[in-house]
Amino acid sequence: MDKWKLQPARDLGMPLGKRLKSLQRESGLISTGFHFIWWTFVRLYMRVWHRLRIEGRENIPIQPPFVLVANHASHLDALVLATPLPCRLRDHIFPIAAGDVFFETPVVTSFAAGMLNALPMWRKRCGPHDLQLLRQRLVEEPCAYILFPEGKRSRDGSMAEFKAGLGVLVAGTNAQVVPCYLDGCYYALRPETKWPRPHRITVRVGKPLDFSGVSNDREGWLHITAEIEKHVKALMRQRS
Repeated sequence: MDKWKLQPARDLGMPLGKRLKSLQRESGLISTGFHFIWWTFVRLYMRVWHRLRIEGRENIPIQPPFVLVANHASHLDALVLATPLPCRLRDHIFPIAAGDVFFETPVVTSFAAGMLNALPMWRKRCGPHDLQLLRQRLVEEPCAYILFPEGKRSRDGSMAEFKAGLGVLVAGTNAQVVPCYLDGCYYALRPETKWPRPHRITVRVGKPLDFSGVSNDREGWLHITAEIEKHVKALMRQRS
């Protein structure tokens, strides 16, 4: 058995503002407490206001690394996907959020990082280095990501084409990818509205997909993206 080694935090010594926006941010005692309080509230809110229903809960992995992937229609989406995940994993679950939306001002940044535990993805300047950092953390920590491969919210409720960045994260790794479909989020909080309506939301969770044997190159990334998009669309067609 390997000897236990004390490892310094990846974000040790970073200024607070830089730390909150860092892809290497780690949770401390205070942030863990915030996560517990916040997600307890979110679970209650989802159950009461949106009558949240989870179909296929048994398909959610009990241990990371894994990535939950879904269609993106509302600012509620990440909250909905994180709700059924185990409380013991809260510090290791990271929604990947648009940096130009959730990490532009100090107040919003503090909320996204401190409560949601989100990591920023800068859509206009996301380079290979950022994706490599996320990939490395996913398998080495290990942790779990919540990701929306469309790259932006739908403006009309329809699903856009998935982008290949997801393939870069998981190709050739042991991280499972769990396809999901969110039904009702668009109507609960349309892009032009500020406050959510009490509309019912259903999450359909598909069986985890394994891409450990897929090559970590452009051909592999495109194959992974196409497969995941196909599975999410299959869950969409199950709509009653």
